[in-house]
Amino acid sequence: MRKTLIVPLIFGIAGVAVLLGLGKWQLDRLAWKEGILADIEARISAAPVALPDEAEPQADRYLPVEVTGRIGARTLRVLVSRKQVGAGYRLISALDTGGRRVLLDRGFVKVAADIPQTSGEVRVTGNLHWPDDRLSSTPENDVAGNTWFARDIAQMAEVLETEPVLVVARDVSPPEQGVTPLPVDTGGIPNDHLSYAITWFSLAVIWAAMTGAFIWRARRAAKGAGQ
Repeated sequence: MRKTLIVPLIFGIAGVAVLLGLGKWQLDRLAWKEGILADIEARISAAPVALPDEAEPQADRYLPVEVTGRIGARTLRVLVSRKQVGAGYRLISALDTGGRRVLLDRGFVKVAADIPQTSGEVRVTGNLHWPDDRLSSTPENDVAGNTWFARDIAQMAEVLETEPVLVVARDVSPPEQGVTPLPVDTGGIPNDHLSYAITWFSLAVIWAAMTGAFIWRARRAAKGAGQ
């Protein structure tokens, strides 16, 4: 092989090796992320316990709980959209247990639907959650107009005069007519490592093909010049 082809060959091999290494790293990250998601799913679906005396955002995130109380008359509306359903609101109200007041994510209603007023005691099975709904593009909540764009726990707790603790309902008994619970799940946790791995492996193939094409053309040009 001509010396002039050694440098591009080494460069090509090194590039393919780096891209394959990045793809392998993403596969390792995929296995790690799938393990985390499996642990979260197991935690979400575990047997419910009583509401902790002092809930901690890190230690008690996704903790399944069962709590009994009365739903407050005031309801905050969080604008959301569901696939194949359209726009609607998450309903956030206070849940008064008789000794404590916590936030309750009751579930979803369509935009045009009336907000039901539930009287009497209800039993709620759900999960504690401290959601991170706010992005850089998320508007500020319109508190006065009661249109919320993110579940800001501290702000909601201040408005509804509750503890900064949110129970996301999985089941409400007796059920609220017209309200569809939106229970906690792992659907909102990103896991794009497989697509990243495919991208890196594809780039490795392209890099190898381009290197081979370059060397092939250079050799043909060299043979033509030697004739």
